[in-house]
Amino acid sequence: MTTVAHDTGPIGYSLPLSPSGNSSMITPPPWHFSGEVVMVDYRVDPAAALRFLPPGLELGPDPGAAAAVFAEWQWCSDSGAELEDPVRCRFSEFLILLACTYRGEPMARCPYAWVDQAVPLMRGWIQGMPKQHGSVHLTRPVRVGRAGPRLGPGGRFTGSVAVHDRRLAEAGVVVRERSEPPALHRVPLVHNRFFPGWDPAEPPMNQLVASEVTGVEFGEVWAGSGEVRFLSGVDIDPDLALLAPVEVGSGYVFSYAETLLGGRRLA
Repeated sequence: MTTVAHDTGPIGYSLPLSPSGNSSMITPPPWHFSGEVVMVDYRVDPAAALRFLPPGLELGPDPGAAAAVFAEWQWCSDSGAELEDPVRCRFSEFLILLACTYRGEPMARCPYAWVDQAVPLMRGWIQGMPKQHGSVHLTRPVRVGRAGPRLGPGGRFTGSVAVHDRRLAEAGVVVRERSEPPALHRVPLVHNRFFPGWDPAEPPMNQLVASEVTGVEFGEVWAGSGEVRFLSGVDIDPDLALLAPVEVGSGYVFSYAETLLGGRRLA
């Protein structure tokens, strides 16, 4: 009879586990991102925003400040292997951000997010980012021809997200001038790493964490008038309607890059 050693069993950073660990759906950080962003600042009812903040977070000095963010990303792990196969390294995303503070430190809370690929969805859950699956599209700047806007005065950029084939939100920006990066794109994101207990007697895991990034780069940031609308698709989640705009501010279009190292545990 042949005896097979069974020292540690299957391994990996994430499920699925395997003998070598190479079957994991998610590679370990760092994760590198480069993307194009269409973003609109807006305001929500501060009382509604407060209901989306867990204990430990406050609204901060600008209650009700929010943003709708459409982004198209290219990403890779440290090996860069994903870049060899475009279907693996590209995805689009829509986020809602709420301004908040933790012990006086400015942060942004992401109560909702949608992506169009499975890997960034699962990677978001590992971070504590509440990603769901949706269809996200945005216009990109072009350098030649007429089939797209130029990144300059008068260029119009739009974004849309649909869930279950229903349009959920849409935004538009007409850029006018160069600008500094928008405030809610320059602060750490704060999440809850939440996993329900499988044993009914066990409480869920619930950790308040902040993202840690390096290698942050902004391309030219252009700002102008913005518009954002939440559409009839909010009946998918009635709570989403609480974050509908009560006032719309400036819009921004820019390129952005960062390396996500992981996160730090907050109290």
